[in-house]
Amino acid sequence: MTPFDYDTAFSRNIGWLTQEEQARLRGSRVAIAGLGGVGGYHLLTLARLGVGGFRLADPDRFDLANFNRQTGATLATLGRAKLEVMTRAAREINPGLLLTGFPEGLTTENVDAFLEGVDVYVDGLDFFAFEARDMVFAACRRHGIPAVTAAPLGMGAALLVFTPEGMSFEEYFRFAGQPEDEKALRFLVGLAPAALQRAYLMDPTRVDLAAQRGPSTVMACELCAAIAATEVLKILLKRGPVRAAPWGYQFDAYQQRLVHTYRPWGMRNPLQRLTLAVARRKLAAYVAQRPPEAPPPQDIMEQLIELARWAPSGDNTQPWRFQVIDARHLVVHGFDTRDHCVYDLDGHASQLALGALLETLVLAAGHLKLRANIERRQGPDTHPTFDVALEPDAAIIPDPLAGFIRIRSVNRRPYSTRPLTTREKAELEAAVGPEWEVRWFEGWAARWRVAWLAFRNAHLRLTLPEAYAVHRDIIEWNARYSTDRVPDQAIGLDPLTLRLTRWVMTSWKRVRFFNRWLAGTLVPRLELDLLPGLACAAHFALIAKRAPQGVDDYIAAGRTVQRFWLAATRLGLQLQPEMTPVIFSRYAREGRAFSAAPHATREAQAIRDAFDRLMGSAAPRTLFLGRVGHAPVAFARSVRRPPKSLLT
Repeated sequence: MTPFDYDTAFSRNIGWLTQEEQARLRGSRVAIAGLGGVGGYHLLTLARLGVGGFRLADPDRFDLANFNRQTGATLATLGRAKLEVMTRAAREINPGLLLTGFPEGLTTENVDAFLEGVDVYVDGLDFFAFEARDMVFAACRRHGIPAVTAAPLGMGAALLVFTPEGMSFEEYFRFAGQPEDEKALRFLVGLAPAALQRAYLMDPTRVDLAAQRGPSTVMACELCAAIAATEVLKILLKRGPVRAAPWGYQFDAYQQRLVHTYRPWGMRNPLQRLTLAVARRKLAAYVAQRPPEAPPPQDIMEQLIELARWAPSGDNTQPWRFQVIDARHLVVHGFDTRDHCVYDLDGHASQLALGALLETLVLAAGHLKLRANIERRQGPDTHPTFDVALEPDAAIIPDPLAGFIRIRSVNRRPYSTRPLTTREKAELEAAVGPEWEVRWFEGWAARWRVAWLAFRNAHLRLTLPEAYAVHRDIIEWNARYSTDRVPDQAIGLDPLTLRLTRWVMTSWKRVRFFNRWLAGTLVPRLELDLLPGLACAAHFALIAKRAPQGVDDYIAAGRTVQRFWLAATRLGLQLQPEMTPVIFSRYAREGRAFSAAPHATREAQAIRDAFDRLMGSAAPRTLFLGRVGHAPVAFARSVRRPPKSLLT
């Protein structure tokens, strides 16, 4: 084995550093508090730079929630002390390191000892560790030690340096006397006044200052280490400019931007106070929009139900309830909404949803190394009931689609018109199996035909009193998420039209007046049907090899739909069902009365004719119609009832 030699190990630094500077780094001492997201990278980066000694503090242990960003978090280190793991990792780089550990973390009793003989302090504390941060920065000020703090934000990093002769940490942030959530806002705004990361925050509700939790990325943590180590190098070697607070900067790799910030007087700066006020309002909006969280499942059956409940259902009706018989036996009690929902013709929409639920159960069981055997009991089609027997099977290879169960959602907004690739279409077709045909409607002309059909069909949908009753009951207003309905922000209307729609929908009389005299259906049909119908990669139809004969065929179709939808989600595609033309065509094909409105039958017949021209002989065997394409994840969505409310 080659013996360790410091000069050889760090010889590639020479050129950017001189031999003398490398020797000075070897004799330097750096203190790091916190060895998690950024602190672990700080330690290893500075160790590879050749810094010769560290004083390290962290009382925490690694857990699963650290895996996305912390360099020391692996299956082998779960439950182990971060200080122990990272000390060993640093010594694997340089066995000659002088390391002093503080496994109890920072306290008022040991902070001075922690900083003894230190040349610079690097902040690796958790974002929300404000008491410890106040204490250590004040101690650095007393001892005349420069302090560097770098915050991982989005896919970038923001940096501030506090020098003994410059503005102090407290003068800049003014934490004294502030509650914890206000300190969090001040720390965020003070570190990154430019807020470059805000432009691409996909789900702001994941920012939860009250629970001291927020989203993070490994790229940001590594960038923090890079820019902090560079400042440490300049401080230790006394070369290059070091701009101390109130100067700072933020680099964002995602936006490819670098912004230098200057906030004299810190939080007393008028611009900073305005930024803080805006941040407070935005945070309040995020809190109001946050979806309800279910408690984490405790046992296998709870885990299974927690996953299965995310299956899709028309208007988020969730037509199922679960009965736990024992640890290996689950009963699914289904029902339909045909008695009050014009869209649930013969309960088929609910049966499709139940099929999607059963497929989700099978995928979820496989994810838990269980084999799910499903059998439908004899009984009325209005209340199909299923016995689900679970068998442990260590040989099961979990289906990768299981990882997308919670992510899959409806997106009613316009998509990119970029065509699907051959590979994407092949994967989607493979997901439905040989018993199904996927028919694609691509290109401008084909998309126009389907979009125009949806536009015409929407006139019927928006002028039926029976449909009005459904729409009135299933929309949750002023909501981004809904546990048992469709939130208005997920419908797809612009804010002005949405506000007007809410006012109009307070009564059928008002709806009828607007439809008759003010072309009330025109704007919704344009925004919800025609324009999105044109703005997509393709429309698709799922066609069965034979016409469905009964409830079991629709259940099987629902399982196929769910696999197709999950496969699309896995490919990063967005999807919206377009089922009402299928439903109204069937009403007309079978001569079924479905509305008291005199125009209903006539318009349904016209829709059937257009649908038959579109699908040809496959029209009676077409069980699902939708559009698909590339787009950002939907801002708002239906979520699900809490698991306990779904138990009988």
